Amino acid sequence: MNTTQADLPETRLSILGMSCAGCVTAVDTALRTLPGVTAVSINFADHSATVNGQTDPELMKQALKAAGYDAAVMEGLEDPSADAEQETQRYRQLIQKAAVAGALGVPLMLGGHFNWFPVLGSVAGSRFWSQVALLTLAVLYYSGGHFFTNAVKLLKVRQANMDTLIALGTGSAWFYSCIVIDYSAQLPSLSAHAYFEASAIILAFINLGNALETRARGKTSSAIRALIGLQPRTARVLRNGQEIDIAIDQVGLGETLRVRPGEKIPVDGMVLEGHASVDEAMLTGESLPVEKLPGNSVAAGTINLQGTFLFSANRIGRDTALAQIIHSVRQAQNAKPAIAKLADQISAVFVPCVVGIAALTFIGWLLFGPQPAIGYAFVTAMTVLVIACPCALGLATPISVMVAVGRAAQIGILIRQGEALQTAGKLSCLVLDKTGTVTVGKPSLASIIALVGTEAELLQRAASLESGSEHPLAAAILNAATAQGLKLDKVRQFQALAGQGISGQIGGQAYWFGNQALMSAQGIDSSAYHAKLAELAVRGQTPMLLADAQRVIGIIAVADAIKPDSAQAVQLLKQQGVRVLMVTGDNLITAQAIAAQAGIEEVRAQVLPHDKALVIKELQAQGEIVGMVGDGINDAPALAQAQVGFAIGTGTDVAIESADIVLLQGSLLKVPEAMQLSRLTVQNIKQNLLGAFIYNIIGIPVAAGLLYPLFGILLNPMIAGAAMAMSSVTVVSNANRLRWIKLNPVG
Repeated sequence: MNTTQADLPETRLSILGMSCAGCVTAVDTALRTLPGVTAVSINFADHSATVNGQTDPELMKQALKAAGYDAAVMEGLEDPSADAEQETQRYRQLIQKAAVAGALGVPLMLGGHFNWFPVLGSVAGSRFWSQVALLTLAVLYYSGGHFFTNAVKLLKVRQANMDTLIALGTGSAWFYSCIVIDYSAQLPSLSAHAYFEASAIILAFINLGNALETRARGKTSSAIRALIGLQPRTARVLRNGQEIDIAIDQVGLGETLRVRPGEKIPVDGMVLEGHASVDEAMLTGESLPVEKLPGNSVAAGTINLQGTFLFSANRIGRDTALAQIIHSVRQAQNAKPAIAKLADQISAVFVPCVVGIAALTFIGWLLFGPQPAIGYAFVTAMTVLVIACPCALGLATPISVMVAVGRAAQIGILIRQGEALQTAGKLSCLVLDKTGTVTVGKPSLASIIALVGTEAELLQRAASLESGSEHPLAAAILNAATAQGLKLDKVRQFQALAGQGISGQIGGQAYWFGNQALMSAQGIDSSAYHAKLAELAVRGQTPMLLADAQRVIGIIAVADAIKPDSAQAVQLLKQQGVRVLMVTGDNLITAQAIAAQAGIEEVRAQVLPHDKALVIKELQAQGEIVGMVGDGINDAPALAQAQVGFAIGTGTDVAIESADIVLLQGSLLKVPEAMQLSRLTVQNIKQNLLGAFIYNIIGIPVAAGLLYPLFGILLNPMIAGAAMAMSSVTVVSNANRLRWIKLNPVG
């Protein structure tokens, strides 16, 4: 079969440094000499190259670098919605399989209990039960086909798990029931019973349990999809003296782009002209905007709150900071090891033992049993498999998880992954983000120092000036003035001074409100207040000076205040022996101030998103079982990397989708509660597994006929089916105890 050019992978590169037709030849030669490259097309107009062939893009970039050109892959960020759809489709399929099996099994069980059906051995009975056998076979195929297929695959490699036991239990019940239809007279009277309902109901329970686990695992692609949504689909570039809108994957290296107020920045770059106030919370987690002036860097996905500017693209496609965050989340999710199910571990040993016991039972009764020996041998062997059917084992884990998840939701804790419920109670280390996690997440008035007049007068003047500003800090001051019922004055000649503050006239008097740089620019001496400003900064506050034409008349500081219960939550975690760290993208002084208020000793500041995940990896390498609590986009990689990620429910959708557990009320006190619930749930699961296992240890020997030689007691398969059902009832009842537990992590 010949491979056409269209079948080969295509890579588009943006090339920086091409200035003439000779460069086209150099670039073409550098790319064509790479192994696997079959075709190269150079577009000198937009400085791009299209390469066909089986070659790593990194090798292309290295070859061009050696030839004197910088390059980057031009690409959009793919949408993983197909993966999410597959996960949803699997959940629906499992629910449908459970419903189909239940639709047959429940009527059969009720009919058998109330004697609605024809008697086995009669003409009508043979006709009726033969039809039931065909219906049950269809259910086995539709609702249990995947169990049988997996069991056969495992058999080929000499292994066994829950699927093996499910296939044996349901298959043997169906096969035995078919024998009973035609040979009920040759079997012991107490054994002449069909177990078609057992096969169907077992499959209904197991499929329902698998569906619950599938749903609990969550949709891991949701975090990636939400991150991709941060990047705009178009960008405004300057080409040939004109501004045009183009698709994001058409932006090349070195191009000049314009960003207006309210727009997202499309790619990474450096400001060339203008100024702006940019919300970089998705990168640093810092709630306060960052002033951008010529020479400052900007990142894709961040939001321009105020001002218009031009910038030069220096990282595009997969090289942007946003793309790196997406890559970090994807890598962490893929690398996270799945927690082995205790039921499967037990079944790995239990299944071969059950099969061996059933075989030995058949042989023993066939050689040493009374007549009809073949009848007794068949009944006892099938009874062993029926009573050992793993309905209780299969329900032990998912039913406890389901109940615990419901209980958690009642107290404001959303469990998105069942595995997190098994791990949260084992955490030895907890990493906390600062902004929106330990703190409230938005600035508010923290300090007001009136040097001239009263505090109310100072706040009134500052709020009056800020009434014309769009800066986020202005909202904190205006909110404080509104709360005190202050009436704002009219401001004339308002002016926003980039990177410094604002100015305006009130009642004919000029005022300036901003940082020390603004005071120096206006020739106002603020040196006497440097110590006070430094003191406020150490407290984690952002101080601003208010001055008239002659002097500084007051200091107003805003801060992102610590949540009321953060310190108590940290204390509770320490009492449980949990190591607590705060990792933030904010500056060290502010981070240390907030940490001191919360009682946190270990602090790491100015940490970028990718490095947050590295901090988690570092702690894991030290043997710590790490939990991460965050609320911002910048926390997504770390939340995915941690053994358990806790997202503050008041935070971003990305953080929530990346986390295993969401704290809906935004309180850190929910973390120790979730850890306690985890320990209780794991204990409950172990009780279920132990109970189910003990039931089998006792039930299997009785089913095999151990009591027959001594007491003449032979377990009726009908009783075995009832006992099997009772074991499931016991498991469900024990799991339901979690609904009424009272969480008290303080005690």
